[in-house]
Amino acid sequence: MNYAEIKKYDISNGPGVRVSLFVSGCNLHCNGCFNDIAWNFNYGKTFTNDTIDEIIEALRPDYIKGLTILGGEPFEFVNQKGILPLIKKVRETYPEKTIWCYSGYYYDTEIIDDMCRKWPVTKEILSLIDVLVDSRFDINYLDLNLRFKGSSNQRIIDVKKSLEKGEIVLWKDEGAFYHDNQDRC
Repeated sequence: MNYAEIKKYDISNGPGVRVSLFVSGCNLHCNGCFNDIAWNFNYGKTFTNDTIDEIIEALRPDYIKGLTILGGEPFEFVNQKGILPLIKKVRETYPEKTIWCYSGYYYDTEIIDDMCRKWPVTKEILSLIDVLVDSRFDINYLDLNLRFKGSSNQRIIDVKKSLEKGEIVLWKDEGAFYHDNQDRC
């Protein structure tokens, strides 16, 4: 697996300050993708154990809330095999930090119904991540006001709750200021 970039102070791809890994390689080629340079599986640097160590060290400060993996496409099979050792190490080292993942693949039909049946690694990855932002980026639904996603057709899924219930449970932003609170001000 190759990766395009590691951002050690990312505030765009999940709550709080995060470390973000941008993997290389994507077969979806969404129109308007912000990171089309990372579609090439050979783009960037080789992902190694040293890369994992670098990410683990970057996650050390208390103000870092977690890891986000995006791309390219993390759920391409070759990338799944590469990111699994990383997320295992993150869970082992920092169980209190969250792991977010972005995928253009649909959680219910393509990841659960297809990939999980073909590849045991997919099921293991899902068991270790907290949140999945799924669905292909669609330029027709571009909305720059959305939090943590680029187009309104994308979903922010609470993976742990979804696996428990056997249906999609959307992530609830515990830190957001909800409409219900506006009446109390």
